[in-house]
Amino acid sequence: MPNNSLSYPKVCKRKDGKYFIDFKLDNKRYRLFSGNIIGSSLNPNTYPVKLRYSKTQELAKAVYDFIVTNKYSLAKNNNAVSNFDSIINQKLSQPLSLKYRNELKRLGCLLRKELIKKGKIKLSFIDSLSLRYNNNTSYNTTRRHVNVLVNYLQQNNFDIDQSKLKTRKQQEILHRPIKDIVSLLNRIKIFNENLHLCCLLTYGCLLRPHQEIRLLKWSSFSDDLKYINLSGGNVKSRRNRIVPVPSYIREILIKGDSKNNIFSNSQEPYNKSYFSVLWRRFKRVNLDVGTRVTIYSFRHSGAIDIFKRTGSITKLQKAMGHSSINVSLTYLRGLEVPVLKEEDMPMI
Repeated sequence: MPNNSLSYPKVCKRKDGKYFIDFKLDNKRYRLFSGNIIGSSLNPNTYPVKLRYSKTQELAKAVYDFIVTNKYSLAKNNNAVSNFDSIINQKLSQPLSLKYRNELKRLGCLLRKELIKKGKIKLSFIDSLSLRYNNNTSYNTTRRHVNVLVNYLQQNNFDIDQSKLKTRKQQEILHRPIKDIVSLLNRIKIFNENLHLCCLLTYGCLLRPHQEIRLLKWSSFSDDLKYINLSGGNVKSRRNRIVPVPSYIREILIKGDSKNNIFSNSQEPYNKSYFSVLWRRFKRVNLDVGTRVTIYSFRHSGAIDIFKRTGSITKLQKAMGHSSINVSLTYLRGLEVPVLKEEDMPMI
């Protein structure tokens, strides 16, 4: 066999039932049981017995493709991979939210595997990360995150092409205000007191339930319980906020240990899905509430009430903790708010 030649990997089986691939490259024989040598996590023998042969076939193709695209060599392009790792780690070290960082890290791992496998991250692969989603929201979100990584790689002189995929139009889900707040709150209180307090704070203080409210400690409240002091780390806008607490909320609060969470009565808060799970359970036994009513509907309803009573978009912005008035204006769109009255219309 001449130098720089490659035989297509053959699927073989040992007496103990384990599969491997057998091939020759440059007159050297290789037996591989996994894809570790090419940076692949594929390990056929970890699969159920019935799937091991087909997975070993996948391994054979992956190894063959890697060798061909890597100039008939099993040596990894360490310089490109090291450079990629350095740039991505630099991006992930920036002050990002945990959820955002994890998503960028996940996509970065997919790009890295492609780089190790093919020696280059092709544009078709970059586009495939977004195109795999039929849902427009998932597509747009993934496209935006992938572009963040690709742009950052380009800015740091990494050889990678920019995707030209366009944003897809998303169907807006317009929230409707809750018509009878008191009645709904009474039903929630019977079901679960923690969920009731969460909905009250969402409506009366316009706080976000799954982060700002769930993480509240008694130390966040003033001594007389009239104000909540939110630190920037627990607020979406990353700004410190002081929020008034209405009397109808104060009268049901019984202040506990300052170090304790107001719901768990311990220093550790409940998990991120705590209120989501409670709300789903409540909806199962209250089917008439409607599918479009969520815990966030209380926040929307509170926003409408403030705007109707004050007519001030600036006050609404401060109450909601929005970064700009434009965000508040967008928030009110489609919420059945009568911004214009008859006397405001053109006269003849």
